[in-house]
Amino acid sequence: MDEPEVSLAYREHRPYLVDLAFRMLGDIGSAEDVVQDAFTRLMRADVSEIEDVRGWLIVVTSRLSLDQIRSARARHERAQDASDIDHIARERSEQADPADRVTFDDSVRLALLVVLERLTPAERVVFVLHDVFRMPFDEVAATVGRTSQACRQLARRARQRVAMGQDGLRFDVQSAEHRQVTETFIAACASGNLDRLLAVMAPNAWGTVDLGPETKTPVVTGADRVARNLLRFWGPPATLVSHPVGGQPALLGFYGHDLAGVIVLNMDAELIQAVQVIGDPRKLSFLQSQMAQ
Repeated sequence: MDEPEVSLAYREHRPYLVDLAFRMLGDIGSAEDVVQDAFTRLMRADVSEIEDVRGWLIVVTSRLSLDQIRSARARHERAQDASDIDHIARERSEQADPADRVTFDDSVRLALLVVLERLTPAERVVFVLHDVFRMPFDEVAATVGRTSQACRQLARRARQRVAMGQDGLRFDVQSAEHRQVTETFIAACASGNLDRLLAVMAPNAWGTVDLGPETKTPVVTGADRVARNLLRFWGPPATLVSHPVGGQPALLGFYGHDLAGVIVLNMDAELIQAVQVIGDPRKLSFLQSQMAQ
């Protein structure tokens, strides 16, 4: 990353690309590896001849993710068939303490990482690029190497499969406004930029942390205090990726490959009114176990 243009692209676009790859692959380590590979390829390219570096990186990251999904399915590494996935999800759900499971399921929806296993590789990539990241079908078509009409058909089939997901689970597609706030939030934390984070927070914003029933934590009030706490705990070296919760923007926070928290953003219009962090080890352990498949 010694080239100035590549270093700048790495700082500006890596958080977005990791988020994108994670939504396709469901594994933070694989997502980071794919993005690293994309930047390695950028270093070998002539950056001066690339008109849109961000767009180029999105295409390369998406294609690498698509290749990995196909490869994983060919090696039977990523679960079995839909009935096996349903069985695994039910088995794990039954192993959790009932009281914890009810509280957790009300707070964090796990549908995406299970339901996307039912999609073909092409359906998954088209669905994430268009329905989640709001890319136009023409751009999606260029990424996956198909026509726009074919991508529309893939997206329609993917939506039907997602709609047929497991009982009690659903997938939340964020609005364009929520998606923009989430991207800004991730970028601000990744760069430690307090002003950028404050730009998406209401002046009277407040924040709480759930560390479990035995731990009481105070409510933090005021955008500046909340934002500084967020940067303290979720700035580098943490990695944030988006994962909507009940129609609200939310993020999964990782340290290395370990899930360290779920950050739920309560929105009013285009500003964050409240930040609720789920850090209860039991709930996080349950979520990480579901993500392991």
